[in-house]
Amino acid sequence: MNKTPRASSARKRIVETAERLFYAEGIRAVGIDRVIAEAGVAKMTLYNHFASKDDLVLAVLKYREEQFDLYIKQRMMEHQSAGLNPLRAFFAALKDWFECPDYRGCAFINATSELADSNPAAAEFCAEHKRRFKQQLTDIVIESEGDQAAAVAPAISVLVEGAIVTSVSEGNSEAAEIAEAAAFQLIAGVLSQ
Repeated sequence: MNKTPRASSARKRIVETAERLFYAEGIRAVGIDRVIAEAGVAKMTLYNHFASKDDLVLAVLKYREEQFDLYIKQRMMEHQSAGLNPLRAFFAALKDWFECPDYRGCAFINATSELADSNPAAAEFCAEHKRRFKQQLTDIVIESEGDQAAAVAPAISVLVEGAIVTSVSEGNSEAAEIAEAAAFQLIAGVLSQ
């Protein structure tokens, strides 16, 4: 029984360390030995929790999704408490994320481009994450602007994905504001029909 909390603590430390390193430097650039060294665990401890680097990558992506969802929800709540509707609060949260000092874009886009076909389970998780994210955004659009606005939610999702990539390539947060303005133009167009 004493091993469970310790094992859970070691697993958590491995995942958090790997997430930080993979996001900052890339999945392929960071080897297992580096994760082991920075997490302060023995090689056997890592392999007791993860049979392979592929398994660790999948665990990291799941952890990243939980942390990202929590971050966006918390930032949205703060912006909503300041008077913004949910969709405007989402775009404000997006801009906040773009302005984080360690921001390197979307971990799921990065992982998809890095892993290609080498880790099918991780690639599928990334695709599922994007589907879930698109649905969450659709729900926010409907909550903010009504059912009719759902017709442009897929286009808004594409705007958001483009803003994420643009913010990384240009090194600024302006893309969030541009995507927000375009989203509300799309919504105004569909609501005026």
